[in-house]
Amino acid sequence: MKTLTKEMQTAITPSKALELLQDGNKRFVSNLKINRNLLQQANETSDGQHPFAVILSCIDSRTSAELIFDQGLGDIFSARIAGNIVNEDILGSMEFACKVAGSKIIVVLGHTKCGAVKGACDHVEMGNLTALLSKIQPAVYDEKTVADNRSSSNAEFVEKVSTINVKRTVKAIMERSPILKEMIEKGEIGIVGGTHDIATGEVLFYEDALIIN
Repeated sequence: MKTLTKEMQTAITPSKALELLQDGNKRFVSNLKINRNLLQQANETSDGQHPFAVILSCIDSRTSAELIFDQGLGDIFSARIAGNIVNEDILGSMEFACKVAGSKIIVVLGHTKCGAVKGACDHVEMGNLTALLSKIQPAVYDEKTVADNRSSSNAEFVEKVSTINVKRTVKAIMERSPILKEMIEKGEIGIVGGTHDIATGEVLFYEDALIIN
């Protein structure tokens, strides 16, 4: 697998970027990872990097974007925070990745059985975690289909909240970053939300949280 150059990155369209991620996830699920010389890639990217995607995912140890999308050094920017929420620093990082460094797609990636989402469902308050979970709380309130047992003990409720949280984050990126919104509207980059199943390794992208012009 060749290390990405500026020319290779420029040739990748937002739709092609999504396809590359989908193909990589299929390899991961099938345990057919590409054989890479990571040391060589480290050397080849030492003077510059040209990742084709920026992925916002949870800090969960089972959800490493490089692994589940079978990507090498220099291929993707990875932003990780509990609950895959967005804040000013992450927005700035995404603006750098896309506007300055040339990435072609933004992925907001949730995952099943997310501890942060469970904490928000249970209205946990603990130190600095309180402020973080408060950013997920709107997704809890937006979930209207479950009437009983709206807590972390209800697996169905947790997954529904997680999905809403991903889609809210996609929307928030558009609303809070005029730079990224303009790039998306011009077709320079795409954005998509999805969920990683920690049991199977499969990533499901949401058609109603996908903007690629």
